Amino acid sequence: MTAIAIDFGTSNTVVSILEADTQTPRTWRFPQISRVFKLTKPSGDIQTIPVVPTVVFVKDAETILLGEQVRSQRLGLTQPERLFKAFKRDLAADFQPPDRQIDGLTYNAEVVATQFLQRIWQQLQQEIQPSQVIFTVPIGAFERYLDWFRDLAERLSIPDVRLIDESTAAALGYAIQRPGALVLVIDFGGGTLDLSLVRTTIAPGSTQVQRAEVLAKSDAYIGGEDIDLWIVEDYLHQIGASRTAVGAIGWQNLLELAERLKIRLSSVDEAKESWLDETTFTAYEIGLDRDRFETILEARQLLEQLRQALDEVLAIAISKGISKADIEHVLLVGGSCLIPAVQQLVLSYFGRQRVRLDQPFEAIAHGALALTQIASIDDYLRHTYAIRLWEPYASAYSYFPLFEQGSRYPCQRPEPLTLQVASDGQTEIRLDIGEVAAIAQAEVTYDAQGRMTSAPLRQTETYRSLDSHHQPVCVARLDPPGQVGVDRIAVQFEVNDQRVLIATVRDLLTDCVLVNGEAIAKLL
Repeated sequence: MTAIAIDFGTSNTVVSILEADTQTPRTWRFPQISRVFKLTKPSGDIQTIPVVPTVVFVKDAETILLGEQVRSQRLGLTQPERLFKAFKRDLAADFQPPDRQIDGLTYNAEVVATQFLQRIWQQLQQEIQPSQVIFTVPIGAFERYLDWFRDLAERLSIPDVRLIDESTAAALGYAIQRPGALVLVIDFGGGTLDLSLVRTTIAPGSTQVQRAEVLAKSDAYIGGEDIDLWIVEDYLHQIGASRTAVGAIGWQNLLELAERLKIRLSSVDEAKESWLDETTFTAYEIGLDRDRFETILEARQLLEQLRQALDEVLAIAISKGISKADIEHVLLVGGSCLIPAVQQLVLSYFGRQRVRLDQPFEAIAHGALALTQIASIDDYLRHTYAIRLWEPYASAYSYFPLFEQGSRYPCQRPEPLTLQVASDGQTEIRLDIGEVAAIAQAEVTYDAQGRMTSAPLRQTETYRSLDSHHQPVCVARLDPPGQVGVDRIAVQFEVNDQRVLIATVRDLLTDCVLVNGEAIAKLL
């Protein structure tokens, strides 16, 4: 069996293969589309890491370019309307940007993401025939996003596909080398911040890991793409300009320069870059020092969101009898963990001896391959599954929970849900079913002197329907039609081991099973 793992990231995508002879993971390097990072290990050795930049450029109706082909040639700077980046975030979001019409064809996040991963898959198949593919996903990913991966696997004829949380994957890869270890992974990439606390157990009389348990996890919808945006917005405010004023080309250019400044500030105290305003042909300089950079991070409450995520994980751990001192290893993963302020915050929580940053780009993909060596993973729901109800008197929605956040899965409701029709002659029963989660938001303002201030983080409740068109799902078609006041169907809900909400529906009048263990998202 040849297993591969694909860590589809907001900024970079990493593909790893499990070597059959040594059972060790190796990162795959693709001709033309891979970019090679060089990192210096604590020993002084230089480590080369191939990644595929998660960018796509539509050259014409029949040709797309991706990865390093786009980045190295800076294609998006001259024709930004043909450039797609951060489409992973758009794919996972509830409300996506408008479709783009290019050369008579329609492009959106789903189309571009499909073509990007399809091209990677085609290049892989030229050299190997994978029998199992493991995709990694953010902790806060909603089921609809996970379902997109399953549909993609079916479209690509992938025989065996598995999904795992990104930070949990990294924890598995680290913990499997240390059986019985308690490992916390902080995955801070281009799109999200994810934390997983994982403990492994070993089989009696063996040194092999048999089972992994996810003890606590937390997340925030924030990442390196946001930081680049904040740097540009801060710079434009200082020079009295706006996104509209610099135009699409200038904006794209500034985002690229902001990313460079951010990376350089990981190792120096001050960095500068030059750029040309294409509309006025005026040259400008954009500079940033570490103090100003950290001021931006604090004002935008990035560090506060990291603190809250750490506090949430530690609070869950304490509720399970695990103290902060019990956590043996803290692993930093993702490009945003290279930011000194982020590292200092984590060090202040755990101390230097336990914190490691030795595989910032590969740990997730390598760790995902550990799934092939573990008998089972005990995990829990990050979001609440619920039925959304409209309350006309309050002019607001309420939620009837089916499975609460924190429920271990696979799981089943103890009793079926009994439902009636709302009007005589009704031939269908539809339910608005989805996931409920809390999202933190920050608001920033500038005073007359250009100083940034921000209000406390606001926690807002968000609802994500399982149906991509935000329509109530038909759980039953009734024949004969229903009557008001008469119990008509019984629905047994459960969450399977792949974290999919499924239902079995029985017609109480005819005693027929209308739906037998089908995924809610697949019901029409």
